[in-house]
Amino acid sequence: MTLLQENQPQIHRKSRIKENNRAFIIGVFLTFLLATVAKFLSTLPYLEIVGALVIALILGIVWRLVLGVEQNYSAGIEFSSKKLLRLGIIILGIRLNIKSIIEIGTNVLSGIIIIVIITIIVIVILSKRMNVNNNIGLLTACGTGICGAAAIVAIAPQMRAKNDQITISIAIIALLGTLFTLIFVLFSAKLPLSDIQYGILSGLSLHELAHVVAAADVRGKSATDIAVIIKLTRVLLLVPIAIIIGHMYRMNNNNSAGNKLPFPWFIIGFLSMSMLNTFISIPVHISDFLVMIAYILIGTAMAALGLMIDTQSFRLYGIKAFIAGLIGTIFMVAIAYVFVTISTM
Repeated sequence: MTLLQENQPQIHRKSRIKENNRAFIIGVFLTFLLATVAKFLSTLPYLEIVGALVIALILGIVWRLVLGVEQNYSAGIEFSSKKLLRLGIIILGIRLNIKSIIEIGTNVLSGIIIIVIITIIVIVILSKRMNVNNNIGLLTACGTGICGAAAIVAIAPQMRAKNDQITISIAIIALLGTLFTLIFVLFSAKLPLSDIQYGILSGLSLHELAHVVAAADVRGKSATDIAVIIKLTRVLLLVPIAIIIGHMYRMNNNNSAGNKLPFPWFIIGFLSMSMLNTFISIPVHISDFLVMIAYILIGTAMAALGLMIDTQSFRLYGIKAFIAGLIGTIFMVAIAYVFVTISTM
């Protein structure tokens, strides 16, 4: 046997590693490219209501349907959907200032917590009654009650949700959020609410931060400012709810070592960043830059989820979950409206 023949397996192994690394980089780059395009599209008229995260998800779905995705890109795409997602969520914590949340008052804070918890419970119960997949039902409930797609992708690892379940839930939230944002904008002038009351209602009821800003902006700066504070208070609830859900799933699967769930350290990172922003004076241009980076990373993850979606699964499981989410959102808007009119009289 010649020296060349002896080295042949090693040459092939190095070649495979090099090809796998190349495919990994292409997979990550593809998700980043779609997220960047989504960010640009979200600045256009009308599309700003939809938001960059949802547009990134849609672009991923369209790419898969039209062009397909090579199997060897899957490692890079999965890296974006998990690792970059968690990094984005951690950085996103820089948006929160806990002092601002405390300053809204105990009555409003209590109302936010109660409305979020009731909304999640109502949608979970509806989903069970309608035979919706348990994971999809709970993810849709958390996305509706807390903060849209970011809540879904943050909580999903705590329940070992599959990619299809995550994507279906995000798609449902995207449709519901856009629909109710348009309704809010159309009826904003007809509601017997002050600008502050309307801002509180928007922050309490709508799904994504982009939806909240788009809806509140029609009533001016004061409405938008309070809406964002209320919405970010809901975002903060992501931390305890993610931990509680993870604990519940660990309890339910305690007989199987293979089902043990990791502690959500990235959620702790998210909270740590918010604490940093609360107690250290960070220049606005730096915090805004970090938030932009966070949304690009989360958008990259959204594109990755879109590239991995099985449209057949949405047809099978998405319709009933959408109906449950729709009824739950109507319920949330209703109790939020009652709360606003009573607590701010």
